[in-house]
Amino acid sequence: MKANSFIMLLISGLLCACNSTPHYASFNDYPVYEGSDLELIYSAQSSKFRVWAPTASEVKLLLYDNGYDGGAYQTHDMKRSEKGTWTLKIDEDLKGKFYTFQVKINERWLAETPGMWVKATGVNGKRAAIIDLAETNPAGWENDVRPPLKNFTDIMLYEVHVRDFSVSPNSGMKHKGKFLAFTERGTKNSAGESTGIDHLKELGITHVHLLPSFDFASVDETKPAENKYNWGYDPLNYNVPEGSYSTNPKDPACRIREFKEMVQSLHKAGIRVVMDVVYNHTAMGKNSHLDLLAPGYFYRQNPDSTWSNASGCGNETASERGMMRKFIVESVVYWATEYHVDGFRFDLMGIHDIETMNAVRTALDKIDKTIFMYGEGWTAANSPLEEAKRAVKKNAKKLDNIAVFSDDIRDALKGSWKNALIPGFVSGVDSLEESVKFGVVGGTQHDSINYSGLLYSKAPYVNNPTQTINYVSCHDDLCLVDKLKESRPAGATDEELVRFNKLAQTVVFTSQGVPFIYAGEELYRTKKGIHNTFQLPDSINQINWDSKTAHKDIFEYYKGLIALRKAHSAFRMPTQEMVQQHLKFINMKTPNVVAFMLSNHVNDEVWKDILVIYNGNRKPVLVQIPEGEWNLVCHDGKINLNGIAQLDNTTFIVAPSSASIMYVR
Repeated sequence: MKANSFIMLLISGLLCACNSTPHYASFNDYPVYEGSDLELIYSAQSSKFRVWAPTASEVKLLLYDNGYDGGAYQTHDMKRSEKGTWTLKIDEDLKGKFYTFQVKINERWLAETPGMWVKATGVNGKRAAIIDLAETNPAGWENDVRPPLKNFTDIMLYEVHVRDFSVSPNSGMKHKGKFLAFTERGTKNSAGESTGIDHLKELGITHVHLLPSFDFASVDETKPAENKYNWGYDPLNYNVPEGSYSTNPKDPACRIREFKEMVQSLHKAGIRVVMDVVYNHTAMGKNSHLDLLAPGYFYRQNPDSTWSNASGCGNETASERGMMRKFIVESVVYWATEYHVDGFRFDLMGIHDIETMNAVRTALDKIDKTIFMYGEGWTAANSPLEEAKRAVKKNAKKLDNIAVFSDDIRDALKGSWKNALIPGFVSGVDSLEESVKFGVVGGTQHDSINYSGLLYSKAPYVNNPTQTINYVSCHDDLCLVDKLKESRPAGATDEELVRFNKLAQTVVFTSQGVPFIYAGEELYRTKKGIHNTFQLPDSINQINWDSKTAHKDIFEYYKGLIALRKAHSAFRMPTQEMVQQHLKFINMKTPNVVAFMLSNHVNDEVWKDILVIYNGNRKPVLVQIPEGEWNLVCHDGKINLNGIAQLDNTTFIVAPSSASIMYVR
C-alpha cells in the first residue's frame, strides 16, 4: 500500500508539473514551434485549431455566428500541446462560423484575439472567419502565371495607393477605391484618354507596388460612406486583405477573391504585383493580436524594460526572436503562394535583423527566384538591436539579393528631404556631381567616384546594381512636383520646373539599378504642397486623371524614358563588374554637368556605344563629345527612339536643365 501510494503521489506530481504554467528566464528561452499547422486547418469534416501561447495557464476558443457582434454560441477549452502551443479539434463542418482565442496569464483573462496567423476575418478584423480558401479562387486562377522577368534590373516600379488609383470622379472607373478597379479595362478620363490598368500598360511599367493592402486598423469597414483615408501603415491582421478595398467587407471571402482578381488582371496585362509589408510594428502595442498571445515577446524592449520605438509608432517588433522570424517568413511565403504576389517592399526594413531578411529571401527562392525584395534601409529612431545586425543600407552587402532605396540619388537630384527649401542638382545646385554619379553606377564600387564627396554614403554599399532602388519621390514627404515648387530657385519659371522634373526622372531611368516612380508623377501630380498626406481626404491624395490631358507632354516624356530603358539593356546591367568595365564617366569642365559612356554592346545592347549627358545648369552648356556618327534620341525635353538628329562634329550644346542621349551603332 505504501509503495502504491508513493507511485500515485509521484504520478500526481508529474501531472501537476505537466499542467503548470511554464516560466522562462527570458524571451530567448521561449520555445519555437516548427510546425506548419498554426491557427486553423479546415475541412468539411473537422476544424483543427492550434495557437502559440507559451506562458498561458489556460486558453479558450470562442465560436460565433457572425464576424462583428453578438456573444459566443460555444466556448471550448484548448489543450496544452508541444512547444508552447494549444490545440483543439472540432469534428463538424464549421464553415461560415467565426472564432477568437482567449488566453489566461497570471490569473487574468486577456482580451480576445483572432490570432496572428489568421487568414480570413470578419468586418474590421475582430474575429477570425472559417472559410474554404479554395472557394475564393477566381475562374482560371490555377492558370495564373507571373509575367516573365530575366533580371531584377529589368524592373520598373510604380508605387500606388489602392484608393488613390481610382477614387477620382474623372478616373472613369466603376469600383472606386477598390481592388476591382485594377480589373477594369477601357476606362477613360474626361477627355477620353486611357486611365487605370490601360494607362499602366501604355506607360510601360513592369511592377505595381501597392501601398499596404493587408488588413489595417485605421479605417472602420462598417462605415464605408465615411470615406476615411489612411495609407495603411498600421497593421492589424497581416495575412488578410484590407476590407475597405473590397466591395463587401462583411463577407470574409469577398476581400480575398477580389484581391486575387486584381493580381490576375495585372498579370494578364503583363504587370507584376508588389506588396508593401509592415512587419516592423503593429497598429497598437499591448493590445495587438500578437501581444495578446505572448505579452511582450514579439516586441523589443529597452534596458529599462520600456518598449523600444525605432518605428516611431510606439513599438517595434523583434524579428530576431524565433517565433517572430517564423511569422515574417511564413507570412511573406503565404502572400507569394496563395495570392501569387511577385515582390515585397519592407517598410523600415532597417528594424529587422539581417538573418531574418535573408531567411525570407531563401524561402522565396524556393518558390520563384524572380520574386523581388527591397526595403527602406533605415530606422525612424534608434533600436536596441545592434547596428551590425540591422538590415540597414550600410549593411546591404550582407543581404542576399535584397535591394535598398537610394537616398543619395534622391536628395542629390531634388534637394534635401529635411528642408523643403533646399534644391538639388536638377534645379541648378553645384557640387552634387559625385552623388549623381554614385546614383548612375547604382551604389556600386567605381574608380571614377570620389566617395568623400557624397551626400550620405561614404562608400559603395551594394554588391550589384540589382540591390539599388533609384527614385526622386514616393508617398512619403513632398511629391516631386511639390518639392520642386517649394525649392524653386529665384526667378525659376513654371516652364523651368517642368525641365527640372524631366531631368530628375531621366537620371532615375538611365542609371544602373531599379527605377521607381510614385504614381501620378507621369501626370505632373501635386498634393498641394503637403508633406505627408497619410490621413488627408481624397481631394488631396487622389490621382487627377485629367492631368494626363493637361500635361500630355510630360506623360509622353515619361513613357519615352520607360520605352528607352526597356529597349536598351545597357541601362539595365545586372552586375558590378559589368558596370566597372563598360560605364565610363567623361570629364566635363563645366560644373553641374555629368556625362558617361556605355560601351561595346554591353549586356547584349543593340547600340554599340551610348553617350548620356545631364546638364543641371539653368543655361545651355557647350560640351565636347567623342568623335563618331552620333544619333541623337533625347534632347531638350523630347525623346524619339527613331532619332531626333544626326551629329556631324564634336561640339554639342546641351539645353538648359535637361539631358541629351545619343548612340553610335
